This record gives sequence, structure tokens and C-alpha cells, in this order.
Amino acid sequence: MAADRVPPAPSLSESTPSLSRTLRSFGYAAAGLWYLARTQPNFRVHFAVAVAVVAVAIGVGAPAVEIAVLVLAIGLVMVGEACNTAVEAVVDLASPAVHPLARIAKDVAAAAVLIAATLAAVVGFVILGPRLLALLWR
Repeated sequence: MAADRVPPAPSLSESTPSLSRTLRSFGYAAAGLWYLARTQPNFRVHFAVAVAVVAVAIGVGAPAVEIAVLVLAIGLVMVGEACNTAVEAVVDLASPAVHPLARIAKDVAAAAVLIAATLAAVVGFVILGPRLLALLWR
């Protein structure tokens, strides 16, 4: 598929910074983000939950600092999901056959996302829990 083509890496001879190179690098990042959104169901789930959590935080009147902490925790989960996807792709490229070390690499990358998501949930409960309980017990 043409949309799945990987853009060529910039050559080493392009060592001087330029606006064109900078814009291209943003294009590569956008292509990676689009790949995540298009192909990774867990990334889409994390994104949907992130939108819901931020909406709830705004709805219950959480202060900006607390919303920022939530967004930071959510962002770490999203970064973890992106790194997990990258590790899986590199492992599949380097070791197309089933190999115990390939499995360990993939499992540990997935565990990193699980750790980040669990900690983000704890942050969410600490910040939003008391406000949500107060609304329920009115």
C-alpha cells in the first residue's frame, strides 16, 4: 500500500539545519502518529479514555495544575504505546521467526505501557476520585 511506505531517511550529508529539514521531520512524526491511530487499537482506546478523562476533569472544575498532571500522565501512556509499537516493528524486522528474546523484548515493551497506564489511572483516581465521590454523595 502506498500509505504504508516508509519515507527515506535523511542523508548524513544534510548536516546543516534548514527549515525544509525541520518541516520534513515533523512530517515523519505526523506519519508515525497517523500510523499509530490507524493501526493500533490500544492507542485508539488510550486516546478515547484520555479525551474522556480530560473532559471529566474540566467538568468537575479541576484546577489547571491538576489537569496538567493528568495530561502529563496520559501523555506518558501514549508515548509508551508508541515506543511499544516501535519495538514490536523492529523486533519483527530483526527476528521474523519466533525467538525467545524477541518475545521478551515485546513483552517488556508491553509491560512498560501497562505500568504507565496503571500509574496514570492512579493519578486520575487521586485527582478526580474525591470530586466524583462528592458529586455522587450530594
